[in-house]
Amino acid sequence: MKRIIAIGDIHGCKKTLDKMLFQQLQITKEDVIYLLGDLIDRGPDSRGVIDTILTLEKEGFTILTVLGNHEEMMLQSVLDATSHQIWIRNGGAETLKSFESSDFTELPMEYKLFFYRAKFFIETDTNIFVHAGLNFTNENLFEDQDAMLWVRNYHDYQPALKNKILVHGHTPLPLRFIKNQRGNCINIDGGCVFTNWPTLGNLVAVILPDREYIFVPNVEK
Repeated sequence: MKRIIAIGDIHGCKKTLDKMLFQQLQITKEDVIYLLGDLIDRGPDSRGVIDTILTLEKEGFTILTVLGNHEEMMLQSVLDATSHQIWIRNGGAETLKSFESSDFTELPMEYKLFFYRAKFFIETDTNIFVHAGLNFTNENLFEDQDAMLWVRNYHDYQPALKNKILVHGHTPLPLRFIKNQRGNCINIDGGCVFTNWPTLGNLVAVILPDREYIFVPNVEK
């Protein structure tokens, strides 16, 4: 049976992602899987996360990826020394270590192309998948790409979405908040990489349209 599955911020936690995909969700090639950005940075194995995704794509799984602010920082890191340092300070150092590289330009082309093809948002008949959210003050919800990467603290019910559900991450939430969401904006960032916070440290997925939340505590250690 085809399932629509979205997975929140992974942040280089490959073992946790693998447990989510292969043990908890037991994904099949009938599933459509949306990854909501921030696949990289801070965690121990960003390269491994991308390897898992690339392997599944080659095997015929349907995996669609939106751009997170951390991927954007990485892509911008080649512009100048300041941009490079901003990325390094925000988890880029761990990502480069996993690639055994000192700069984004040194990454193998397959990985660079993967990051370049990530979309700012993906819209379907029933959902909008984006990393952070949308600028709901704009008449055109898809005009503000900066908001898609960075916006926070907007109400979880937005009439402008009409009959669609917005699914996003970016702002870490405790599981009890995630499970109790009732609006048409669903945040599934369980702060997987933040294991030092007692209410975070979970990778979260949601199966749509039933809003069945699946979570895996961080298993990287």
